[in-house]
This record gives sequence, C-alpha cells and structure tokens, in this order.
Amino acid sequence: MNKGLLVVCLSLIGSLVQAADSKPALKMSEQTQRPQQWEQQQLQKAKQAAAQTRERQQKVLSRQQSGDWEMQQQQKAQAAADAGDARQQNYLEQAREAAAKERKIPRKSVR
Repeated sequence: MNKGLLVVCLSLIGSLVQAADSKPALKMSEQTQRPQQWEQQQLQKAKQAAAQTRERQQKVLSRQQSGDWEMQQQQKAQAAADAGDARQQNYLEQAREAAAKERKIPRKSVR
C-alpha cells in the first residue's frame, strides 16, 4: 500500500505542478502581451514620424538646391535697385534743369 499511495501522491503532485505552471504561464503571456503590443504601436508611430521628417527634409533640401527661391529674391532685389537708380537719375535731371533756368524774382518796391 505504501507504494500505491506514493504513486498516487506523486501523480497528484505532478498534475498540481503542471496546473500551477500552466496558469501563471497564461497569465504571464497576457501580461507580457499588452506591453509588447504597446511597444509595437509606439515603434510604428516612431517609424511613421521618422518617415515624415525625412520627407520634409527632402523637400527643404530640394528647394534649397534648386535655387529658384534665391534666384527670384535676387531678381526682385535687382529690380528694386534699378527702379531706385532710375528715380535718382530722374530727380538729378530735374534738379539740373531747374538750376539751369533763369529765375525772375519780383522785386518788392521799397518805399
């Protein structure tokens, strides 16, 4: 009887150990699954943000390399400078003409 009782006890202990091991394993996998899902979501968000940043950087670089904006600004500045020079020359010409004219200032009679 002792051998039979020993076998029964060992089998009960073995089944209890298996049951105890399986339940925490399931709970552990559920507990570890949530953080892993969250981690995957955060990783995906970070990848998307990095891709968007690269796209914006490429757009800025392409605009800088093409020089279109810079060329336009230089042309505008040159046009403004040319217009200023033309106005200055016009004013100088008017001043020369005014200086060349003979002016007659009426005399006030002094009594």
